[in-house]
Amino acid sequence: MIETLGIRWIELLAQTISFSFVLFVLWKLAYKPVFNMLEARKAKIAEGIANAEKIKVQLAQTEAARQKVLGEAGDLANKIIAEARAAAARVSEVETQKAITAAEQIIIKAREAAAQERAATLAALKREVGRLVVQTTMTVTGKVLTPEDQRRLADETQKQLS
Repeated sequence: MIETLGIRWIELLAQTISFSFVLFVLWKLAYKPVFNMLEARKAKIAEGIANAEKIKVQLAQTEAARQKVLGEAGDLANKIIAEARAAAARVSEVETQKAITAAEQIIIKAREAAAQERAATLAALKREVGRLVVQTTMTVTGKVLTPEDQRRLADETQKQLS
C-alpha cells in the first residue's frame, strides 16, 4: 500500500535526514539566537518595568518627604514670625517705658527748674522791694540812711514778705 501511494523508503529517509539536518542548522544558527534575543529582550522589558515601579515608589516617597519638609519649613517660618512679633512687642514695650521714664524725668527737671526760677525771682523781688522800701523811706523822711539802717530796713521787709 505504501508503494501505491508513491512513497519510496529511500527517498523518504534521505529527505527526513536532509530535513533534520536543515532543521538542526536552522535551530543552531537562526532559531536559537532569535529565541535567545527574544528572551533577553523579554528580561530587559521586565527589568525596565520593575525599575519603573521602583522609580514610582521612590518618587512617591520623595514627594512625601518634600511635602513633609515643606510643612516643617512652613511651621518653622510661622514660629520664627511669631517669635519676631513677640520680640518686637517686647522691644516696643521697653521703648515705650523708656520714653515714659524720659518724659517723667524731663517733667521733674522742668518743675525743679521752674521752682528754682521762682525762688530766684522771689529772692530778686524781695531784694528789689527792700531797696524800694529803703529808697521810699529815704524820700519820705528826707534824710540819708546809713548802710546799717538800710540793711535793717531790708531785713525787716524780707521778714514781713516771707
